[in-house]
Amino acid sequence: MESEKIKFTFLSADGTRQQVVGAAGETVMEVAYANGIEGITAECGGSMSCGTCHVYLDETTFAQAEAPSENEVDMLDIVSSERRPTSRLSCQIKLSAALSGAEVTIPETQF
Repeated sequence: MESEKIKFTFLSADGTRQQVVGAAGETVMEVAYANGIEGITAECGGSMSCGTCHVYLDETTFAQAEAPSENEVDMLDIVSSERRPTSRLSCQIKLSAALSGAEVTIPETQF
């Protein structure tokens, strides 16, 4: 059985929009890598130890996504870009139908 496809949009700091498609269960970070999205560095490769895959979700998506773990919340405390109420680590956001149509904004810097 083929995985459900989830379509969403990355918005870069310079205003560039790029619509992408990922499979349910993939992380936002994995989809960014697969599509050559710039600005999501993810130096640790998704092990939640660097904070360089920080993104901002739109409010609706943030409310529908699975809540961040305590470890993710702690890691968000050390990200270099501004932390916002809808900040998440893209390595921790798994695609699901609830994220279809989401807008994921990439901070100006990850360092």
